[in-house]
Amino acid sequence: MGFTIGGTRIRDMRSGWTGLTGFTGLTGSRRRAHRAAECTVAAEYTCLWGWDVVPGARAASGRCSCGDTACTAPGAHPLGFTPDVVAGAPLDAVAEAWSRFPGAALMLPVGRAFDVLEVAEEAGRRALVRLERMGVPLGPVCVTPAGRAQFFVAPGAAAELPRLLYRMGWDDADLDLRCLGPGDHITAPPSDLGGLGPVRWLRAPSLDAAHAPPQARLLLGTLAYICHRA
Repeated sequence: MGFTIGGTRIRDMRSGWTGLTGFTGLTGSRRRAHRAAECTVAAEYTCLWGWDVVPGARAASGRCSCGDTACTAPGAHPLGFTPDVVAGAPLDAVAEAWSRFPGAALMLPVGRAFDVLEVAEEAGRRALVRLERMGVPLGPVCVTPAGRAQFFVAPGAAAELPRLLYRMGWDDADLDLRCLGPGDHITAPPSDLGGLGPVRWLRAPSLDAAHAPPQARLLLGTLAYICHRA
């Protein structure tokens, strides 16, 4: 399978691809293949799903590629000196960005095309099954090697979260639930997160769900209930 950007047919790398965990020990040909794969996925995010993408840091042996020995989030933040590759950017712009920062992680700015509701992975998996059975419209969902599930929801959720929890009666509950919004970034599949392993899709993006993620209120009640039970 594949997709076309600007008349160029690009191979779909998602099938069977487990992630990019670093370039140490790779031969030149394998390194080039990894870089080509990164460009393919970044182009998919910008052109198919309408998301901005920014090159991010990598971590190896606890050290961050940003060069800051006191980095508080090794391999889990954007490279601050790199520009965003904006939604709709052509393939050559994506290739240019990753040729300047080879090996960079794929990171998505939150608060633009989507916000993120984040819960523990087990709670997220249970909630996803229940939400699908209920027929609730859903957006993409990914899981991180740190044991978190991230549900993409419509922008504005972070600002609305306290009010929504209050209206649903969950404002006083001790919930392992948070919302990421403007100013936050997430590591996107299949990039490595902090040297722990690749981020993976639990529910992969589709054309309708990626461009119009659901309102947070549709998911929040179920997520809060399962987090509370957990």
